[in-house]
Amino acid sequence: MARTINRRVCAEMDGGFVVFLIGMRVNKRWKIWKWLPVATAMPKMLIELGKQSELGLLHAENQFSFPNLTVTQYWKSFEALEAYAKARDAAHLPAWQAFNRAVASNGDVGIWHETYVIEPGKYENIYNNMPPYGLGAVGRIIDAVGARQAARQRVKGKVAA
Repeated sequence: MARTINRRVCAEMDGGFVVFLIGMRVNKRWKIWKWLPVATAMPKMLIELGKQSELGLLHAENQFSFPNLTVTQYWKSFEALEAYAKARDAAHLPAWQAFNRAVASNGDVGIWHETYVIEPGKYENIYNNMPPYGLGAVGRIIDAVGARQAARQRVKGKVAA
């Protein structure tokens, strides 16, 4: 288990980044032959991405709450994420094509994703008594004191009052 940082800290990144949320929902539990291939495809992609940092994935975390599975991913850029999604020699495209052949829109398994392109300084976070988590596992950990004590200050004053 990762060691906790037992004080208030925040994470900062140099430049922009992308937060990509992707998940699936088991709609028909008894159709294991439909949802199991979907559920097992993501770990293969994460292993591939973990071995090839040049593809642009910075960090990923899984959340399971059956019937939902979600992966929060941090990417260097939207371009890197899109290039991976479309790469013919990577694990994603064949998995996507297999999903469309086996499930498509029949209602057995739901899939979804959301992509957020984050500009420098347009985010904030706080962690206390946590191991490096989320953006804290990717960015530079800094004590949340002084000019970083409040959420508005961590956004660097770039939000409208």
